[in-house]
Amino acid sequence: MTTTPGTPERSAYDAVVLAGGAARRLGGTDKPAVSVGGRTLIDRVLSACAGAARTVVVGGRRPTVRPVLWAREDPPGGGPLAALDAGVRHCRAETVVVLSADLPFLGPGTVGSLLAALGGAAPGGEAGTPTEGALLTDAAERDQPLVAAYRLEPLRREIALLATEYGSLSGLPLRLLTRELDLVRVAADARASFDCDTWEDIAAARARIREHGYVLDEWIAAVSAELGIDLDVDTHGLLDLARDAAHGVARPAAPLTTFLVGYAAARAGGGPDAVAEASRKAAALAARWAAESDDQGTQPGNGDGPGDARSGGATAG
Repeated sequence: MTTTPGTPERSAYDAVVLAGGAARRLGGTDKPAVSVGGRTLIDRVLSACAGAARTVVVGGRRPTVRPVLWAREDPPGGGPLAALDAGVRHCRAETVVVLSADLPFLGPGTVGSLLAALGGAAPGGEAGTPTEGALLTDAAERDQPLVAAYRLEPLRREIALLATEYGSLSGLPLRLLTRELDLVRVAADARASFDCDTWEDIAAARARIREHGYVLDEWIAAVSAELGIDLDVDTHGLLDLARDAAHGVARPAAPLTTFLVGYAAARAGGGPDAVAEASRKAAALAARWAAESDDQGTQPGNGDGPGDARSGGATAG
């Protein structure tokens, strides 16, 4: 793969997920372990950065959807800047994506946008000059430094300088770090930047994933994560197939047909192409099946053909 000098490959990054904090507005509940749409908040965030070469989670150990490295700030509860320092100490890639563990609607697309923006020109710099970071802004244009991609060396440099200046990183706000870095901003839709700080936020997130237009994608993502499937398939194509099977054959044929398509795709080696080919064959079969049903009214022997005795045609004389 050819890349422009100074532009990170999208796959060449590490991720740091901050999963600590007291969650006081949740009554001390372990916020990353709260479930939204059948998946914990931390697992939803880990799915968004699944392309990371190495993922470091800073916080207490807990079950996760995929393997991660664990780290902890010293002392625990020292705040996001201290937690970030603990995480980046384990990073090796030139680029690190930094995420908080309370973003239910963060997806790989947003992470990709941050990585792509990181290859742009620094504010006030020459064209092609690498930026030191790209961070998300919410609908109110507020910076989200914990939904960002940074170059590792400038990040480590500024964290070290702050530790020297203040004697400790504990309790320091993240703005002390971000104001020292050359950053670009990436605008996000309201869903990507939505975070869960209160039980009202949790309730809103749980309701939102069940809205029309989102529920099927959310359900498929949840099932895929539960079954350990990482597959990008044509959901609308499969739904069309299920509809054709239900209408052209019988309603119970819909789930059975989609199951058989998946089974056939697996036997063919798996992958989106195998699913598409199995879907194509099943859809063609369903069309032929439906066409036969439509043609029944015009076939000889059903009362409409010219050789049928019941139609008034020639009879033995």
